[in-house]
Amino acid sequence: MTDVGRRLREIRSWRGLTLREAAGLAGISYSYLGQIERGEKPVDNRRMLEGIATALRVSPVELTGKPYAPAIAAEAETLASFTALGDMLTGWWVGEVPDTPPRPWEAVHADFARLNEDLRPRSDYAAQAAMLPELVRELLVYAADADHREQALTGLVQVYHASGALAARLGFAGLPTVAVERMHAAAAQLGDPVWVAATAWARAHLLSGTDRRRQYALAVQVADTAPRERPETRGMANLTAALAAAAQGDADTAKTHLAEAAAVAETIEPDVSPWPPSMMAFGRTNVAIWKTSIGVELGDGAAVEQHAKDIKLESITVSRQAGFWVDLGRGLLSERRTRERGLAALLRAERLAPQQVHTNVFAREAVGDQLRSARRDAGGRELRGLAWRMGVAPAG
Repeated sequence: MTDVGRRLREIRSWRGLTLREAAGLAGISYSYLGQIERGEKPVDNRRMLEGIATALRVSPVELTGKPYAPAIAAEAETLASFTALGDMLTGWWVGEVPDTPPRPWEAVHADFARLNEDLRPRSDYAAQAAMLPELVRELLVYAADADHREQALTGLVQVYHASGALAARLGFAGLPTVAVERMHAAAAQLGDPVWVAATAWARAHLLSGTDRRRQYALAVQVADTAPRERPETRGMANLTAALAAAAQGDADTAKTHLAEAAAVAETIEPDVSPWPPSMMAFGRTNVAIWKTSIGVELGDGAAVEQHAKDIKLESITVSRQAGFWVDLGRGLLSERRTRERGLAALLRAERLAPQQVHTNVFAREAVGDQLRSARRDAGGRELRGLAWRMGVAPAG
């Protein structure tokens, strides 16, 4: 039984719903929901996951069972550090000044640069979780210093985004919302419309999957109103709107926003814009990667492989490369004839960013589904090794 299947059964029983009642509320067949619950079928897209969560009146995060029990030492270190990060996010507002002195500005700035130039691009979750609490504290102190105020506030916007994105990926419900509120406060103190718009995009992007309609509305608002001098925000807002539409099964709207994002990307010289550091990575390469993700969401299956042909992956961060290989792998694994290439894509993603892959619910569901096929078809050692490293137990 998968994480989702196990949690589905637990929550459904707690709600006092029969399998047939829950299936009716989720809009899927009774037999299919039973197969998911027993671990015989995967949950392979956001629309299905969020539909089941809505039927059970819980967050999708509760249904996935995140945060997952650590499978490797780095994942255990990440979870151990998250208490301090959560306390820092909830315990201090922007404008409040911690009473412990910071390190010299040069040391703080060096860590901030390392976060953006190394840790986030590589999806080193353990090092991020260890660094972020102290970095937030020190930037709050420097935000009250006239000589460093603007740099510190700009840094806080990005560090809060890093915190929210990490919390969302690991499944710490509620913390992404807190991080976005802190981003908004820092951007408001800056008074810069560019950063205010970037924060508004982050609000839409990190919104819980329980309200895709609201996510879509917020993303479209940013796409329509963000300052023209930074097209990256308008482009990313269109990508977020595309994902929100795809998660609702609206393929035409999703493709319209993908086309709008692609048009914005053509106005930017590099394939990947360096602004803002590690937050967006917007450009032609990222639009192509999102096409793959949204194609998987819309059920294109192995056909998403066509997006791999012309993507310049070397121009984008390791994190985004890993995201591409995960989604390509998911698409290829959905069809028997391309399963070997699908597994190779997931293994490639794992080599690039293991923690990112191990905590991806859809990668875990795909691997669990392949394990079931492997038991029937005498599947291979590589698949079992990947499942073991992810902490995905074989279906029994």
